[in-house]
Amino acid sequence: MRKTHRPLTTLALATSLFMAALEVTVVSTAMPTVVGELGGIQSYAWVFTAYMLASTITVPIYGKLADLYGRKPVLLFGIGLFLVGSIASGLATSMGMLIAFRTLQGLGAGAIQPVALTIIGDLYTMQERARVQGAFSAVWGVAGLVGPVTGGLIVKYLSWHWIFFINVPVGVLTFALVVAFFHEQVERKPQQLDYAGAALLCAGVVALLVGVQGLGMNLWALPVALGLLWAFVAVERRAPAPVIPMSIFQSPAIAISSVAGALFSAAMFGATTYVPLYVQAVLGSTPTVAGGMITPMIVGWPLASVFAGKLLLRTGFRPLIVGGLGLTMVGTVMMTLLLVQGASLIALQVAMALFGVGLGFASTALLIAVQTSVGWELRGVATASNMFFRTIGGVLGVGLMGGVMVSQLMKDPSVPLSAANALLGPERGHAAIPEAMLKSLSGALTTGLNINFWLICAFSVAAFVSGLFFPRVSRNTNTPLSSDSAAAPH
Repeated sequence: MRKTHRPLTTLALATSLFMAALEVTVVSTAMPTVVGELGGIQSYAWVFTAYMLASTITVPIYGKLADLYGRKPVLLFGIGLFLVGSIASGLATSMGMLIAFRTLQGLGAGAIQPVALTIIGDLYTMQERARVQGAFSAVWGVAGLVGPVTGGLIVKYLSWHWIFFINVPVGVLTFALVVAFFHEQVERKPQQLDYAGAALLCAGVVALLVGVQGLGMNLWALPVALGLLWAFVAVERRAPAPVIPMSIFQSPAIAISSVAGALFSAAMFGATTYVPLYVQAVLGSTPTVAGGMITPMIVGWPLASVFAGKLLLRTGFRPLIVGGLGLTMVGTVMMTLLLVQGASLIALQVAMALFGVGLGFASTALLIAVQTSVGWELRGVATASNMFFRTIGGVLGVGLMGGVMVSQLMKDPSVPLSAANALLGPERGHAAIPEAMLKSLSGALTTGLNINFWLICAFSVAAFVSGLFFPRVSRNTNTPLSSDSAAAPH
């Protein structure tokens, strides 16, 4: 059995996370311009939610597959599918095509982050992991610095299509490194994936998103979602190899980490989706400036994660979780109050930085607490479950906010919704639509986005409250793996 080259495997995992991070920052910067060219502002949120939904519903499935068949084949499949989706998205010529290919891209992304983080948990002890997880978060910092500027330059000098092509060389390099340097010995278990549970989970999450985003128009989907998710839980309780073992939520640390992760992710994804839109469409700034508003958050997160990894062994989990979520609450309150005409963009960036620092402290401690609570044979599914709840929070949050924005734009029946696309074009509508219509659309968009920022604030407050209930978890650094160490990678 060939031995894993830990440094180069770690590099491969870092580049895989860099792809995911760059995707968030570059696309968020360029999307207002994309909508201005392709049209379909009513589908603005779906470009994000289609990607997140696809990755969300597959995260626990990939996590279970990684526990059954090994991390390597699942990670390689995810990277390959992500690259195909990226190339197809870059070739899209309509909003419908872009949404479809973003869905394909998300199906691959669902494997990348949870499996990569699971491998980190396998390769490093608890004491090492606290430092490595923090260092890994620096990848998000680099992407946060590079992404908005890169996205703005691509839109200005090339074409928005290239925002999806830039990940291709990174993906190819990552794929090659994983093939060559990561090796594992997996004890094959006579188990099959719980297909019924996986199908119910997918259908339930889709129905939930349809109901939330409909804002009164698709309320029928909510009881359908409730029924499907109830059936999912019932099936999982009886399944011999459940997609998400319900038993892991008997641990208060895992249960509260799931709730807090869903809530702060709703706030985080809402901010990365709608702050650039507000700055560009309402305040009239350039794509580069709009993307730069979220840079402090994405940079503050990894910087705080580095310190969190060092502080964790001294302070324990709870102080970092409660303190970090408190900072996110302060940051989002400031952001909500500052997103008005004439406000200082520098002050807004300070608020976003506080938000990011809080996320860095809290998310790192929450993830390591989850991984510490289980052994190797459950670490993949536990990590994936934590990522699932974080992503589902983002999906539902962005979907809800998309529904709010569209409902405001549709309030005046005399103004066609399609005219709102002109707000995001290079002329911001001045040469394309009458001044009165422009004023009406701008007012409706401003109102909708302001409501969204208060929703972001509410999610952050709820996350902080949930963090107050986090238990005191032992920091056992001597037993990073379960006794079933034969299944661990070598």
